[in-house]
Amino acid sequence: MSTPRVVVPLLSGTSYSGLSAATVAKNSHKVSYPECNRKPMSDSALSAPRGVRMVTVPEDRDGQRLDNFLLGQLKGVPKSLIYKLLRSGQVRVNGGRVKPERKLLAGEVVRIPPISVPDENAEKPDVAQGLLKALAAAIVFEDNRLLAINKPSGLASHGGSGIRHGAIEAMRSLRPNDNLELVHRLDRDTSGLLIFAKKRSALRELQALLREDHGAGIEKKYMALLIGRMPDGTMDVDAPLHVGLRQGGERHVQVNAMGKISISHFKVLQRLDGHSFCEVRIDTGRTHQIRVHAQHIGHAVAGDDKYGDESVNKRLKTKYGLKRLFLHAASMRFFLNEGRDEYLLDAPLAGDLRSVLDKMA
Repeated sequence: MSTPRVVVPLLSGTSYSGLSAATVAKNSHKVSYPECNRKPMSDSALSAPRGVRMVTVPEDRDGQRLDNFLLGQLKGVPKSLIYKLLRSGQVRVNGGRVKPERKLLAGEVVRIPPISVPDENAEKPDVAQGLLKALAAAIVFEDNRLLAINKPSGLASHGGSGIRHGAIEAMRSLRPNDNLELVHRLDRDTSGLLIFAKKRSALRELQALLREDHGAGIEKKYMALLIGRMPDGTMDVDAPLHVGLRQGGERHVQVNAMGKISISHFKVLQRLDGHSFCEVRIDTGRTHQIRVHAQHIGHAVAGDDKYGDESVNKRLKTKYGLKRLFLHAASMRFFLNEGRDEYLLDAPLAGDLRSVLDKMA
């Protein structure tokens, strides 16, 4: 049977189990990093006015983005203020102005201007104990490099924009001695596998894999219920995506020939009451990629209140109890340690989604 393929104009049986992880690989996978030109340290970097801090980048922060380094140095300071300091040139590296995404090298000196930092001993808003307990039970994998959870729907990957605590803040509260860093993100309404790095070396390798060939260095699989009857076999969707802003600042993604390369593969696993339960593989990791690609081929993700079918969503809620987006990050496969160690991490389908499938069967 031929494979359906959807391409935007102008642009040139699956088993599902719980946790499994392997750390044996036969082939070597070398991760390299591009050379960067660095300015020599100027005299101004060697002295500091009163109130200014000159912080030397330690070995374990080698390769970290400047903005993330500052977030660690200025705990509790709003991100908006940190980026304002960067834009105004008040933060400097080796005496020179730099951009937020600049990668730091061990031994470089970062100038941090005087700023009121919240007292670490002051009372802070606590992460709800119920959330901490739920996340402790949601851990599906852990070794000396990584920790992975089965993120519940409704929990943002990180705080901000009125969200006090996201998954990373909550996990840092749960594991204060692990120096956790968020490796990637999931939409707030998407449940499933979310990975944190416990070591800077693992974070650098995974972020390099995410950048490699638009994210093809990591094999990512999702489970989704799509509205309507999908054709048999696998449908490959090659449709570039552009992120725009609606009035009020809300992000909205659409297929646009001027957008970024985005590739998804939809495979029907089961047909349920005229709808299609699918495995979705993505070669790229764009914002709302699966949701917009599903809408583009005429089979929106069930429960999607942004790109979906409102009337069908209401029927699915009334008949089967589907109260949220039916999209779940099921698994990720990748290699670390220069290709010597293979990881295959799984997150079981969330209980509320399993219940919907059972009712539809």
